[in-house]
Amino acid sequence: MNALDRKRLETLSKEALIELSLQLAARLEELETQVQRLRDQLAKNSQNSGKPPSSDGLKKVPRTRSLRKKSRRKRGGVQGHEGDTLMQVAEPDHIVVHDVALCEHCHHDLSALTAVRYERRQVFDIPPLKLEVTEHQAAVKRCPVCGEEVKATFPEHVRGPVQYGPRYQAFAAYLNVYHFLPLERTTQLLADLFGRRPAEGMIITASKRLRAQIAPTIRRIRDLLRKADVVNFDESGVRAGGKLHWLHVASTVMLTAYGVHAKRGKEGMTDQGVLPDFRGRAVHDHFRSYFTFRQCKHALCNAHHLRELQFITDQYQQEWAEKLSALLLEIKEAVAQAKAEQRTELSPEQIRDFESRYDAIIQQGLAANPPPPPPPVQKRGRRKQTPPKNLLDRLHKHKAETLAFMTDFNVPFDNNLAERDVRMIKVKQKVSGAFRTLEGAQIFCDIRSYISTARKQQVDVLDAITDAFLGKPFMPVAEEPRPLP
Repeated sequence: MNALDRKRLETLSKEALIELSLQLAARLEELETQVQRLRDQLAKNSQNSGKPPSSDGLKKVPRTRSLRKKSRRKRGGVQGHEGDTLMQVAEPDHIVVHDVALCEHCHHDLSALTAVRYERRQVFDIPPLKLEVTEHQAAVKRCPVCGEEVKATFPEHVRGPVQYGPRYQAFAAYLNVYHFLPLERTTQLLADLFGRRPAEGMIITASKRLRAQIAPTIRRIRDLLRKADVVNFDESGVRAGGKLHWLHVASTVMLTAYGVHAKRGKEGMTDQGVLPDFRGRAVHDHFRSYFTFRQCKHALCNAHHLRELQFITDQYQQEWAEKLSALLLEIKEAVAQAKAEQRTELSPEQIRDFESRYDAIIQQGLAANPPPPPPPVQKRGRRKQTPPKNLLDRLHKHKAETLAFMTDFNVPFDNNLAERDVRMIKVKQKVSGAFRTLEGAQIFCDIRSYISTARKQQVDVLDAITDAFLGKPFMPVAEEPRPLP
């Protein structure tokens, strides 16, 4: 402090000094809050928040700590699981006999003898791949009565003098959409496999045709999702046509529906066509727009909660967060045990015990995180709170949605099903960067919905796509009840 500043302080009145001290204290508190917020931001990674692993970058993150606890199950395959071990077949496609001509012991000639038995070994391999060309000939006849020529009708899918067949187009669309090969690499792979490289435009045209053919299936998938008891929802950003869009997914163990929209919130969710008329239980993260659909029940993803509780434990060292994390995992284990015993619900005593312990932990957390004091100047909007207080408020307000998996065994503990379906779209973006057009993104979403649903319903994917090109798209069956493990 220089002499001029010291002189100014000496001339200030007692009231002015008090006012100045209050202003400095308020400013100091504001700076401390900003510093804590920046520390929180730097401390978040894929292991203690909803951030994806790709956001960790090249920096060294803490050693992975699984949120799963040790189970009582033995190591190895689950009893009753059908393996995929390669087994010999009764009728091989080809048989090659290897004869023995000379005795290796006494060198006697054995070529004229009949074998007493054969030892069998089988090799599974891919035959040489080549395109088969089928020529369709439409007979032309002249009518002896009227003298006019009459020509036979070609099949519907045979449209030009030269073209690729439906199975070839199905394979190209399958590689591009389901396995995320860019157009150029798809054409190169087809050339390497079959010796003939198609134009990229063929794949684009085939995808547009396929989308038109599967339109009835996409409508049925959304209709079945609207009637399902439990549906998982999620959303993630995608770039299409040079702009940020949002991919929305609704999925069950049997169905998948993707949609892309310019908006992330209610408008985009409505456009997807499932949530507005859905009356079951919607499982999702705590994104506020989901709760605007009041005609259905909701359930929150506890995998998100466990990561956030881990962050509170690491960054703020608050005991309640660790206790609540352990309680949620304990309830999950109790539900799994009840399912293993073929029970459909927990006992009323168990539910009351878990709920009372949940409430006690929340109250402990609220006591440790009181509401912030009102700001000296009233501002519009919500009052800023610490991360522990924000999480506590959500868990307190949405207790029923957090513990829905405990009271309804059809509700999963987390939203991993929808997150897995969304994750594959992120892989697509890593491979191709972005969709060139919004129409291309919409085509991709519909075809991906069709393929994902076919795979979930154990339908041969290539057959399903080929049938769609032939005008007979696969139709999904109604959602089955979630089986007990």
